Amino acid sequence: MFTLSELKKTKVYQEAFAEGKDEGEAEGKEKVNLKSVSNMIRLGLTLETIAEYLDLPLEEVQRLAKLTENRD
Repeated sequence: MFTLSELKKTKVYQEAFAEGKDEGEAEGKEKVNLKSVSNMIRLGLTLETIAEYLDLPLEEVQRLAKLTENRD
C-alpha cells in the first residue's frame, strides 16, 4: 500500500494533478470572461469592441454572449 507522499511521487498522480489544475484554471478563465462579457454588454458595448478589449476571438465573445442570455 502506498503512503500519501509515495502516491504523490507517482507519474499517474502527477499527471492527474496537472490535468485537474489545468481544468480548474480553464474553468476560472471561462467564468471571468463570462462575467466580463455580461457586464460589458450591459454597458452597451458591441461584441466586436468586447472582443478587442478582452483580446478574444469574436466567435468566443458571441458564444459567451449567448450563455449570458440564457442566464438572465
